[in-house]
Amino acid sequence: MSEHNKRIFLAICIIVPFALYCYVYYSQMIRNAPYRFSDFESIVLKYGEGDSLVNRFDSQSGVYQYLNRSDSLVTDTVRLREDDMRHLHGKAAQLGFWNLPEDMTSPVSQSPQNNTERPVPRFYLQFNYKEKSKTVTLDADFDGNPKMRETAKSVIDEVIRVINDARDR
Repeated sequence: MSEHNKRIFLAICIIVPFALYCYVYYSQMIRNAPYRFSDFESIVLKYGEGDSLVNRFDSQSGVYQYLNRSDSLVTDTVRLREDDMRHLHGKAAQLGFWNLPEDMTSPVSQSPQNNTERPVPRFYLQFNYKEKSKTVTLDADFDGNPKMRETAKSVIDEVIRVINDARDR
């Protein structure tokens, strides 16, 4: 056997099995990914002050209910395009939304000065998939990990921005 044939044989014996192994292993990982866009169904966003989450949006029904500047409740129908949903799913995956804890609320303090203050803004965001969902509840004054708070706030701000852009269309 010539030197050239030995190298080809060696390459086939090492590279081809490695390539097949990578394909089988990573294709299974991608197929079993926890949150895939192909399973993505809807987004639910609720926000307001304290426990009264008056502002609501559900992408499945398209109902968007919000308080306008004169504090009157407005109900509108807003439909998100598939591109909007793909963008929000990608943004959540990019920022690591799936790794956030479900409860990012601040503990209620019993001090008298906190009882007289205005309630803190609270956000509830839920990504619904065929078999599961990811929910995060965030208080604006959450004093946990600042990176996690910024990630959750970034995803929520992006959802609100996309909803408002869709409403303006």
